[in-house]
Order: sequence, then C-alpha cells, then structure tokens
Amino acid sequence: MPPASSTSSNALLAIFWGGLACGVFDITQAMVAFYLQSGLKPVTVLQSVASGLLGRASFQGGARTAALGAFLHFFIAFSWAAIYYLASRRLLFMTEKTVIAGLIYGEFVWIVMTFVVLPLSAIHRWPTWSKASIITGPIGHMFLVGLPIALAVKRWAPVK
Repeated sequence: MPPASSTSSNALLAIFWGGLACGVFDITQAMVAFYLQSGLKPVTVLQSVASGLLGRASFQGGARTAALGAFLHFFIAFSWAAIYYLASRRLLFMTEKTVIAGLIYGEFVWIVMTFVVLPLSAIHRWPTWSKASIITGPIGHMFLVGLPIALAVKRWAPVK
C-alpha cells in the first residue's frame, strides 16, 4: 500500500487537473456559444456567473465582477472534481467505466446546477432553451465537464 502522502497527492492531482480541464472547457464553450448566438462578450458571460451571487448588479461591475465570476466558475469546477473523486472511492464503476461514468456525471452536474443551484441563486433563474443553452448545457456538460473530470481521476487517482 502506498504511503498516505502519495495517495493524497494523487487525489490532489486528479482534482486539480479534472477541475482545471472542466473549468477551461466549460467556460470556453459557453463564451463561444453565447457569442455566436447572441453576440455576448466573454466579460458578460463571466459576469453572468457572478450574478448567481450578486444578482443583476454583477452586470454593472465591469472587470471586477467578471473576475469574481471567473473565480466562482473555477471554484465550482474544482468542487465538482472533488465530489467525483470522493464518489469514485466508493462507486468503483466510476473508475472502471470511466467514459460512461463521466458522461453520466456531466449530465448530473448539469441537472443539479440548472434545477437546484440556479433557482436558489440570487438570480433565481430557471433554464431557458436556446441553441446555445442546449449546446452548453446537456450536451456540453457530458463531454466538457463530466468526461474530463472522470479521465483525470482515472489517470491520477485510480482505485487500486
């Protein structure tokens, strides 16, 4: 059995790389999709993340609220990566059937964020259905949120 420090560093690497990949892929695809559909600038996409905490005032905050949105977005991404890692220690199929588990997890994340977190946030938002929201939501979360997290956990913290 490896020393505890080896196990924890593998967990941290899995959470770090999974959260980073998830965060970068997810925000990038949101910025691209919403720019192509509505002409929204990246700063507005980041401010929309901050609006979950600040409400509509986030759109008046310029670069400061965009930076807060980026911080919150990556905090959430790393949190979902940590949750996947912890769950994978008990549910072995999450590291044995990585692709399927990652795709399912991405959908789970989207459902929780869309139907629990956003309605309870400062903006009290329910889903709106547009091409961009479908691409970034149920489709994007499978491949750009769940899958990178699952692959990172499989790579850096497999269950032995």
